[in-house]
Amino acid sequence: MERIHDYYRPAEERKIDFNEVERRLSADELRPQVERCLACGVPFCHGYGCPLGNLVPDQNRAVAHGDFRKAYEILSVNSDFPEFTARICPALCESCCVHQLDEESVMIRQSEKLIIETAFANGWVVPRPPAKENGKRAAVIGAGPAGLSAAVTLRRKGWAVTVYEKNHDIGGLLRYGIPCFKLDKAVIDRRRKILEAEGIVFKTDTEVGTDVSAEYLKRTNDAIVVAIGTPAARDLTIPGRELAGIHLALEFLGGQNRFLTGETSTNPISAKDKRVLVIGGGDTGSDCVGTAIRHGAKSVTQIEIMPKPPTTRSPSTPWPLWPYELRTSSSHLEGCERRWNLNSLKFLGKGTVTGVEVETVDWDFTLEGKPVKFTPRHGSKETIEADLVLLAMGFTGVPTDHPIIRQLGLAQTPRTALIGQPEANLYCVGDCASGASLVVRALASGKALPSL
Repeated sequence: MERIHDYYRPAEERKIDFNEVERRLSADELRPQVERCLACGVPFCHGYGCPLGNLVPDQNRAVAHGDFRKAYEILSVNSDFPEFTARICPALCESCCVHQLDEESVMIRQSEKLIIETAFANGWVVPRPPAKENGKRAAVIGAGPAGLSAAVTLRRKGWAVTVYEKNHDIGGLLRYGIPCFKLDKAVIDRRRKILEAEGIVFKTDTEVGTDVSAEYLKRTNDAIVVAIGTPAARDLTIPGRELAGIHLALEFLGGQNRFLTGETSTNPISAKDKRVLVIGGGDTGSDCVGTAIRHGAKSVTQIEIMPKPPTTRSPSTPWPLWPYELRTSSSHLEGCERRWNLNSLKFLGKGTVTGVEVETVDWDFTLEGKPVKFTPRHGSKETIEADLVLLAMGFTGVPTDHPIIRQLGLAQTPRTALIGQPEANLYCVGDCASGASLVVRALASGKALPSL
């Protein structure tokens, strides 16, 4: 049985606004999908795929029977923020769905979205404060996915929890990185009210290490959880980097989100009528593409040094592994040129960027089809004209001079991940502890606090 593929709003409609691009699928549309779960004997989606361990077959069985209250109760066993994952998770569960062996996987993420939005619409999502306070206090540093997950986990065990966030509002990359057309920020605001009703205290516009010392938190709390993500974005330090018009992706995306939510009165970086070049082929680059299109860019090009992935699962990632294959986002479908095998050599321009000199590279592959090494192709240099260049090449970790590291006495791995001190009730969760990864993994990390 085929999946439903037309779950986006029409491209010509959605690319002129910042509303969520996905339309809401109905129970009638999804029931045939979730009914396919009922015949599965080995749920790899649950045991192998989902970092949260969601009880996918059980919740889908309840949806198939029309019992959405039960489906929500099952979903809530392991997932504290299903409204986030139902919108932005790449659905690791679907990649290892047993049905993918001979047909298309079940639409698990869409089913989760139907469950949680039905629950909110019916008033089933209510605060769940602890039955008893335990008399202990905890400080969580960072209100991104991992920090929010840790805060909920501690609060439900009776801890008095205060979350410190340097930005104006909570959410981390959920709010300041992921575009509104993928995750409406009202969804975060809705959850914040519930968390506050449960007794979690948020102190925003407060940077630990600067506005409040980490030493103070150590003196006034029984435990500290560090969840600061990976603040250092990977830069491209090639000649011409100092030219105006070259920005890190989060400068562009964060500025747009702050403007749309009223946090700022102007949008600091506009792509209107510009030739936009996005360097980096991942999800963040795709988000830059969609945002630039909505600005009214003259053209949008996305380039990537890696080779073009195969259109179907590569032999290097057999089922049930997360497949190495070409992915096309809703933003790509709205209109952009995508190119692979291009290495950026230098930025061009006088004062302001006017283009990037690139060179084609050829890759060597393993027998299974995994790219391992590239060499420049002789005589392949060319110039891509651009008035705005957005660098979307991922994140490198936590800067070694971050004040929290010194004030808390934290050690780092060679790749700059933070190492907690459980013996002192000092924990590090999410991307700052594991390296940049997925929101669902950050949520699972915050939920898995040991011995607290």
